[in-house]
Amino acid sequence: MVNSPFRGFSPLAVILAVALVPGPAAEVSAWAQTSHAAPAESELRASFDVGAHIQPLRQGYDFPRQTLRYEAEYHFWTAGVATLRIERSGNQEHLAAAADSTGVVALLFRVQDRFNSYFDAQTLCSNKLTKHAEESSHWRETSISFDYARGKSVLEEKNLKNGQSKRVENDIPGCVTDVASGILYVASLPLEPDATYSFPLNDGGKTVAIQAHVEGKEQIKTPAGTFQTIRVGPQGDYSALKNRGRVLIWYSDDARHLPIQMQARMLWGTLTVYLAAIDK
Repeated sequence: MVNSPFRGFSPLAVILAVALVPGPAAEVSAWAQTSHAAPAESELRASFDVGAHIQPLRQGYDFPRQTLRYEAEYHFWTAGVATLRIERSGNQEHLAAAADSTGVVALLFRVQDRFNSYFDAQTLCSNKLTKHAEESSHWRETSISFDYARGKSVLEEKNLKNGQSKRVENDIPGCVTDVASGILYVASLPLEPDATYSFPLNDGGKTVAIQAHVEGKEQIKTPAGTFQTIRVGPQGDYSALKNRGRVLIWYSDDARHLPIQMQARMLWGTLTVYLAAIDK
C-alpha cells in the first residue's frame, strides 16, 4: 500500500487536515476513525469541551452561491484540482465538493473524491455527510447521519474493493458540524480580530472541539485575483491536526468570507490549495 500526503487533499479536507495524515494503509483513516465502543455520556462530557457550540446563521450572512474552483500545489507541483458549490434545498443547505489529483501526483497517487454535506440552513447543524473516495488502492463509500433525537452519529462504510461493510454509532452533542461543511461554518462566523471560535466536529467517530483562532489580515494573490483576507488557524484534538503540523485558512475580508487559500504545513511538506476561479 502507498503512504501519501495527497490522500483526500480536497480543500474541505485540508481545512481540518482530514486525510492528510501519512501512515500505514492498515490504519483506519481520519475519515472513518471510530472507537471500539461508544463512550458513556459522562465520558463524552469529560472529554469534550462543553463550551464548544455551533452558532446559528447570523443575520445578514448568506453562503456563496457560485462554484469555487481550486488548485492544489505541493513542492511547486500542481497536485490537483477541486470544486466547491453550495445550494439551498428546502430547509437545508447542500454542499457538493469534488477533488481530483492531476499531473505527476496523479501518477504517483490517484485521488478522486466526492463529498455531499447537508446541514440545516438556520441552525447550521449537520444532518448527513456522504463521501465517495477513490484514493490509490483505497476505494470506499461512506455515509454519516446525525441522529440528534438519539444523540448519535451513525457511520456506514463499504469497502468498494472487497465488499466489506461496517456500521458504527457514537455519541454526539445537540448540534455538530462535519468535516466538509466545517469550512463554510467558519466562513459564516463574524471572524472578529483575535477572536477564537470553538465548535464541535464529528466525522463519524468521537466528537472533538475545534478552536478556530483569527490570527490577522494579509493580502493574498491567486489566479482568481488579489484579495484582502482574514487568516484563521484551526486547532484541536482531531487526529489529523494534533501534533502533526499546522493548518491555515485565508477567508476574504468582506461580507462573503470566501475561502481564498488553505495551507497544510505538515512534517512531510507544505500543501497549498488556492482559489483559481469563481464561476457563476
